[in-house]
Amino acid sequence: MNKQDTQRLIRKAEKLCEQRGARLTPARREVFEILAEQQGAIGAYDLLDKLKVAVPNAKPPTIYRALDFLQEHGFVHKITSSNSYVLCSHFDHQHPVQMLICEDCGAVQEIQSDGVYEALKKQAEGQGFQVSSQTIEAHGSCKDCLAQAGA
Repeated sequence: MNKQDTQRLIRKAEKLCEQRGARLTPARREVFEILAEQQGAIGAYDLLDKLKVAVPNAKPPTIYRALDFLQEHGFVHKITSSNSYVLCSHFDHQHPVQMLICEDCGAVQEIQSDGVYEALKKQAEGQGFQVSSQTIEAHGSCKDCLAQAGA
């Protein structure tokens, strides 16, 4: 993502925070920007190392508080299988999450699969279970890595 796209996303996030009565503090904004510039998912301590460039006194609680805030407001998704984070591609509304994770290069793509959430919710309700959130992680190889392997 180029700087112009990153700045556009930050402005959009700031506007959403303002509408929600939340505050995108300088540290939260910086973490958001770092995530926007990432190709794939990134772990909290790698984020912390990058954050220290702009905020030299940043400590682990700084990054975890920022990540908690960003998750709470739907700006980032946690990739549970790798304990890492990725910027949400459409954070302006709550939605079920499906992630395609390349095991070769680490790229992460967020998709919206029609009917997946509805089918899960229906089956869960049949078991007397109410789904409050849903994230599906699919691991495999992206098209670029598949093309390289076939070359």
